[in-house]
Amino acid sequence: MGVGKSTIARAFSAKTGIYCLDTDDLIESYENRNIKTIFEEDGEAYFRKCESSTAKWLSKNVKNTIIATGGGFFMAEGFEEIGTVVYLKSSFKSILKQLSKNPSSKGELAKRPLFQNETEAKDLYENRSFMYEKKAEIVLSVENRPIKEIVDSLIRSLNLY
Repeated sequence: MGVGKSTIARAFSAKTGIYCLDTDDLIESYENRNIKTIFEEDGEAYFRKCESSTAKWLSKNVKNTIIATGGGFFMAEGFEEIGTVVYLKSSFKSILKQLSKNPSSKGELAKRPLFQNETEAKDLYENRSFMYEKKAEIVLSVENRPIKEIVDSLIRSLNLY
């Protein structure tokens, strides 16, 4: 939900040499359209079905890979079978600040269907935070931390070095 999962996954991959996938990228590639368009044309329920199909495919076909997921991916059937779940924890205020300071912040917020209404996005964040924490095997605070520090913490948490 805008915490930097994809950015951190790519940095982790660059440092460790472990392959990196992004579930939103996989879905966009399979659907041949972006997430925002999927939501607009077919709705959230259809998108969640795409996530479940992706989770099942990942659990059967992908190993030794860091996978950045969309914010609602934890609800996908088959999610827990994929591997170690890491929750990148940050406050809603910090997430909004990060998204807003992005050089392409208007574009960044516009491409996030569930961030179109700040009040609804905050409610969603509050509802999901509990579930993220519950499903995670590793919880890493990312608030106000540089990416390198987060990646190093993740490497230590996974006992990779």
